[in-house]
Amino acid sequence: MTLRHWLCAGILGTAALLGGCASQKITDYASEQPTLSMRAYFNGKVQAHGMFQDRFGRVVKRFTVVMDCSWQGNNGVLDERFTYSDGSTQRRVWKLKALADGRFTGTADDVVGTAEGQEQGNAFHWRYTLRQPVGDSVYEVQMDDWMYLVDRQVMLNRAEMSKFGITVGAVTLSFTRNP
Repeated sequence: MTLRHWLCAGILGTAALLGGCASQKITDYASEQPTLSMRAYFNGKVQAHGMFQDRFGRVVKRFTVVMDCSWQGNNGVLDERFTYSDGSTQRRVWKLKALADGRFTGTADDVVGTAEGQEQGNAFHWRYTLRQPVGDSVYEVQMDDWMYLVDRQVMLNRAEMSKFGITVGAVTLSFTRNP
């Protein structure tokens, strides 16, 4: 290996280490208030307003969501109805299961496999693969989804979408829970 190859390997290794150190963890929010209970927040009617930004930061779609949420023991249903700025609509029905230690799993028709998440403090972190229609094609994108409870009624949500490890877009949402 030449000196140039060693330098490149060293720079890439350092960048990977620094990138790994910089990412947030759910435990970073353990002492944050108010404490989020996914089962309490997503119970009843919830509304949201959001936008999708492409990888360049351009807003390419705005939307509203009306959610009907209910729980029977550890099993929850989040029935989401989206209305997009172009007039199109979409429905996603999440079936959630609350597990030990604030962990949750979830499924929906456009989710590949099972989503996994955890709540701690005022935050919830959720990872899953979503089938995302774009024009006449459907792409599977990885979602890295973070929710932060602001107060009893408002929660903010930011999700990064990636494909092959490259960020392709982001979704930002503001949830409002009816009192």
